[in-house]
Amino acid sequence: MANGGPVEHGYPHLDTVRASITALYKRLSYDTVHTFATSVAPADVAFSDTDDLHLGAQRVAQEMVRHYHLPDARMIVGFREMTHAANVELAAGPEYFIELNDRFRTHRRDIGAALAHEVMHVYLHRLGLDFPGTRDTEILTDTAATYLGAGWLLLDAFREDADSSQKLGYLTPEEFGYVLAKRALVFGEDPSIWFTSPQAYTAYTKGMAQAHHDERQPPLTAAGWAGRHRYAKDRRYAQDHHTPGPGPGVPYTFTPDGRGPLRVSFPCPTCHQRIRVPVRGRVRARCALCRTVLECDT
Repeated sequence: MANGGPVEHGYPHLDTVRASITALYKRLSYDTVHTFATSVAPADVAFSDTDDLHLGAQRVAQEMVRHYHLPDARMIVGFREMTHAANVELAAGPEYFIELNDRFRTHRRDIGAALAHEVMHVYLHRLGLDFPGTRDTEILTDTAATYLGAGWLLLDAFREDADSSQKLGYLTPEEFGYVLAKRALVFGEDPSIWFTSPQAYTAYTKGMAQAHHDERQPPLTAAGWAGRHRYAKDRRYAQDHHTPGPGPGVPYTFTPDGRGPLRVSFPCPTCHQRIRVPVRGRVRARCALCRTVLECDT
């Protein structure tokens, strides 16, 4: 939790974020991911200063349980002084103990954001889904909470001005915006109407631009002139020298297919699973993981 300190910006964790989206589709399946087509509604996690602190926190926690489809899980929420925003004890269940930073006693509007992250820890724990290392698992947790419809609360908790700042979660604001944009492009849902933080809206706009950038990478037909020119040059080199190429920084890779035609592999712009198709001009590819149909010019 950044509380008054500097807030990191940009996309330093982008590779792990993309790997997290792929892992969600692999572990949950396309059909299960699409059961989360509707996000948590603001009214369902609203928390006023007149609400009882503990009863209100329990109510919001149970809303997260409902949203994540964890009907047999019971969250016991308490408050204490701590460095981090929150912590959850990942026991066998069905009861899980969540501790929230004492700061939330007077910042109740952000309790939903903290619980979105902590209850997602329980969800992933039950799935047996994690990454090596605490940092990457926390990034996975933020990404999963956001992609599955509760993480807009985490981005909305980001506020920054000349005198103060606050940010929850391990992703940067722009990375939260990126995952929200990925979700919006799949489900046709606009989370920006729920933001109360102007800085959250700005981060979402930047994240959407990055998400659209994914959709304009060669060999996709939506790629721009510069990308298509670079792709054609790399393709010629691969054909002439029988090498996979190209160098780092380019998302596609050419590989020979035995004695058959050259093939190109590239990440699906929706789920980032790699797709491999023959190099033979116009090709329509369908991602087997997220079922996105892609128009390519290979």
